[in-house]
Amino acid sequence: IVKEPHITEKSSIASESNQYSFKVWPRANKILIKKEIENIYKVQVEKVRIINIHSKKRQLGRSQGHKTGYKKAIVTLKPGQKIEILPK
Repeated sequence: IVKEPHITEKSSIASESNQYSFKVWPRANKILIKKEIENIYKVQVEKVRIINIHSKKRQLGRSQGHKTGYKKAIVTLKPGQKIEILPK
């Protein structure tokens, strides 16, 4: 259900307030994402928000293509919980 952590500058700033971003499968829902994160990282999830990122057109010279869309989940953990995504 959870593909990989979505690591950007914005998501690393949000991780300071117990919010973590993950790329998830397109058919995943909030309940499945919550259970999966709790099983993988052994933490307690407070809230899950889902965002659909649509595909976008891209052009390089004369050739056109598109970037594939994906589904992103923003997971808020209960106070005192933490996920170590990148080792320091």
